[in-house]
Amino acid sequence: MMDAKKPENYQFSEERPITAFDSPRKPKRNKYAFACAILASMTSILLGYDVGVMSGAGPLIQDDLKISDGQLEIVMGIIELYSLLGAAAAGRTSDWVGRKYTIVIAAALFFAGALFSAVATNYAILMVGRFIAGLGVGFALLIAPGRLGEAKRVLDKTSDSKEEAQLRLAEIKEAAGIPEECNDDVVQVSKRSHGEDVWKEFFVHPTPTVLHILIAGVGIHFFQQASGIDAVVLYSPKIFGKAGITSNSHKLLATVAVGFCKTAFVLVATFLLDRVGRRPLLLSSVGGMIVSLGTLGTCLTIIDRSEKKVKWAVALAIVSMLSFVSTFEIGMGPIAWVYSSEIFPLRLRAQGTAMGTAMNRLMSGVISMTFLSLTKAITTGGAFFLFMGVAIVSWIFFYTLFPETQGKTLEEMQVLFGTFFKWRSTMRELEKKVVSKEDTNSDSNGHRELGTTTIS
Repeated sequence: MMDAKKPENYQFSEERPITAFDSPRKPKRNKYAFACAILASMTSILLGYDVGVMSGAGPLIQDDLKISDGQLEIVMGIIELYSLLGAAAAGRTSDWVGRKYTIVIAAALFFAGALFSAVATNYAILMVGRFIAGLGVGFALLIAPGRLGEAKRVLDKTSDSKEEAQLRLAEIKEAAGIPEECNDDVVQVSKRSHGEDVWKEFFVHPTPTVLHILIAGVGIHFFQQASGIDAVVLYSPKIFGKAGITSNSHKLLATVAVGFCKTAFVLVATFLLDRVGRRPLLLSSVGGMIVSLGTLGTCLTIIDRSEKKVKWAVALAIVSMLSFVSTFEIGMGPIAWVYSSEIFPLRLRAQGTAMGTAMNRLMSGVISMTFLSLTKAITTGGAFFLFMGVAIVSWIFFYTLFPETQGKTLEEMQVLFGTFFKWRSTMRELEKKVVSKEDTNSDSNGHRELGTTTIS
């Protein structure tokens, strides 16, 4: 019968299952990796908590201890500089007593510093408390793991496959100078002249690629804090006072609003980073900061020079301040840390990110310890015009020197960096190569598909 007759002309191979034609499944959310990220970020809460508390407590401390604006500046900002000392001591302490007990020491130091600050009856005791707390913050920010066996177990849990875990472990071994064949749980890593070769590569004979990465990685941290964000957060009650808010309860409420905006928009940034990309989000963020700072400076200048209360200027100043914090947190705040951690090659990453962090804390301390003096010298509005100027320079810096890193491998970033202002042409060449490679793979896949069909 005709319908029972089997086709004789073509015979199809059944080597490929139907599931091979399905779209790739999205990887499952790794709850263990998410938990590790949450716990790792808890150390940063120490510094954030201190900034939040001191923002509201600063005016009360000044009234209680009868200290000057200059002394208040030092109290508010000195913890940033003390944290650098703590970070410098944390690495050696971790070598002596281990990471676990170093974390315990960090918590104990911060607790002791907070206790000293709480019971301080004069300026000297308060400064002792700030010093101890600063050491604790520094310890908490720089705790490094050192067990190879533990690294294996963590990578097995956080990677999408065993092959990815093995690849990442091999990269860690290479960066730490551990032989590839070594699988011991505890490894004594040779210090290899304490990283002197790395510092020479950074400062003595840097390649164009290393120099470009260094400028970008440290520069983004410089501009992040030079924009005045920590001064706005720390001194928000005083700024709101200059804006025309006289009630202490209203100042505190406005300060809470600043904290709410910071938290809300940094959460928004976590969803946008991988969807929009680092570069567009960073440039948009800085653009919003420029507009907000200019508007805030204008409103504060109008309020300062007006004999009567200008309600619209007061309202616009409050909105501009919240807008500045929000636009900072949606881009410039988180991207400074993400971008600088992505661009350094493995062999330079520890020292490179350390320099970026040091620049970040140093600039934060300098701005926090000089803001009130700056407002007295050039008025509060003038200070924000100055910050706006810094933000404009930073936008030009990012636009001209910062390539997009989203979806780029370390090898591709090594090609992009080193061309400085010509990175766009380099990126176009890379994109052409990627398209050409995809076309080649598509053609070869097409040939393989035809190869599964045979003609008898």
